[in-house]
Amino acid sequence: VRWMMYWIIFALFMATETFTDLLISWFPFYYEIKMAFVIWLLSPYTRGASLLYRKFVHPTLSRREKEIDTYIIQARERGYETMVRFGKRGLNLAATAAVQAATKSQGALAGRLRSFSMQDLRSIPDE
Repeated sequence: VRWMMYWIIFALFMATETFTDLLISWFPFYYEIKMAFVIWLLSPYTRGASLLYRKFVHPTLSRREKEIDTYIIQARERGYETMVRFGKRGLNLAATAAVQAATKSQGALAGRLRSFSMQDLRSIPDE
């Protein structure tokens, strides 16, 4: 649980840092402060990640639990519908390609079948 809290807080930190890094990286001792913050998050003595998770993240997730569940259900349904749609498209494309290949090679197929006609077989000398 401790590592889950750390990784969630660290992921949120990295996501916000992506945008704020461009704006405040010029600040003196920025990288040292950032490193100290990550150590504070990680340290088992300070338990910074647990503190931030319990004060901010958990209450937010608890308040929006029903919304999150609804989004997960919608994503699952949309994902299933999308897979069915792409599956149908893929099968249609494969069937179209097979029909096109068959029609293009129809002349070669007819030529091969013609070589096995009874007339051709009669012309072979009996041994």
